[in-house]
Amino acid sequence: MLGGRGARAGRLRPLRRLDLFDVPASTIAALQADGRVVICYVSAGSFEDWRPDGGSFPEEAIGKPLDGWEGEAWLDVMDPTVRELMAERLDLAVERGCDGVEPDNVDGYANDNGLGLNATEQLSYNRFLADEAHARGLSVGLKNDLDQLEELSPWFDWGLNEECLAYDECERLRVFTDQGKAVFHVEYVDDWADAAALADEACGQVPFFDSLIKTWDLGDEWLSCG
Repeated sequence: MLGGRGARAGRLRPLRRLDLFDVPASTIAALQADGRVVICYVSAGSFEDWRPDGGSFPEEAIGKPLDGWEGEAWLDVMDPTVRELMAERLDLAVERGCDGVEPDNVDGYANDNGLGLNATEQLSYNRFLADEAHARGLSVGLKNDLDQLEELSPWFDWGLNEECLAYDECERLRVFTDQGKAVFHVEYVDDWADAAALADEACGQVPFFDSLIKTWDLGDEWLSCG
């Protein structure tokens, strides 16, 4: 937690995003044996052309590319096949042994998606993801999508935010902590040499979050406030 007591380096316990498709099941089991809760990453709102199920997405359900992310495009979250494939990904999360999931790109309606997605459709889809995760015994977190926090926070078990301090948006995430739910928060640096200075600036500003300093490439280095 952020608490104003400075930052601590975490090189002995490296943190990496655990990708649902890429992380070995043996790694998940080893982390759990070490007392860790394993949250698996899955992009729930975008098509990724390198995924093993990529060929199953209907062409008409694939929208505009995500800016800055090669091989990735927005998905029509109202398409029945898209929803079926995401449910299958949640089945895979159970099969792999994940404790929970981090669905990414669940704010397509707020981006230039090329599909005409609107806020009502996004709410429907995000609630669908949460319901399907819970039906499988998985924890599920809401990543970003700040404009729909009030409507979605009852469905999700925790929040995950990137750069809310940089954008002066952290207070909005209190909707989770007011419900007794955790918020996991990260601020990024381009150069790891700048991490300590950012931690000194950030620590104590949001003591109600569990916060980290990381690099954009999600390498081994991390600083935690607490």
